[in-house]
Amino acid sequence: MSDEEDYGFEYSEDEEEAEDVEIENKYYEAKRSIESDPGLTLREMDAVIEMEQEQGQWGFKALKQIVKILFRRGQYDEMLKRYKEMLTYVKSAVTRNYSEKKINSILEYVSQSQELSHLEKFYEMTLEVLREAKNERLWFNTKLKLGKLWFDMKVFGRGNAKLEKVLKELHKSCQREDGSDDLKKGTQLLEIYALE
Repeated sequence: MSDEEDYGFEYSEDEEEAEDVEIENKYYEAKRSIESDPGLTLREMDAVIEMEQEQGQWGFKALKQIVKILFRRGQYDEMLKRYKEMLTYVKSAVTRNYSEKKINSILEYVSQSQELSHLEKFYEMTLEVLREAKNERLWFNTKLKLGKLWFDMKVFGRGNAKLEKVLKELHKSCQREDGSDDLKKGTQLLEIYALE
């Protein structure tokens, strides 16, 4: 009886692996048409997401590709919607390091945009999820990128106020409860001072 249970367990494990391979193959097939037929790629990436029984790395990767395609097509509202969906994977479906790497890569990618309102929403959404996930390091780095973005764009007037707000929040994240600088966060403080 014990042997049967072992075989049953192995069988379901094999089934799971076969499913993962099928999803992986579907992802790479979809990715192949990204340049020649982005519309097809979007549909195929959606199929990858549907194939996963629960959120996992392939759905996360598929959503990343969807976000990039929608950005290139200028479909910013849909892009934000799908990015928000992608961010739901950050809390449990992918590792912290992997999600940090991919979020940074997407933020770099969309920072090329001149659509400030969409770009701002993109960053706000990211920061909110990172705060909820208690990922302080990525929250800080993302907030710093937003500050650099405002600085680099030299959007004065409204932009200056936004940069000041970012700097204030960054400073606050590097302070102790008594309001003094947390010297353990010296590197982060230096980055803030460099942005000022």
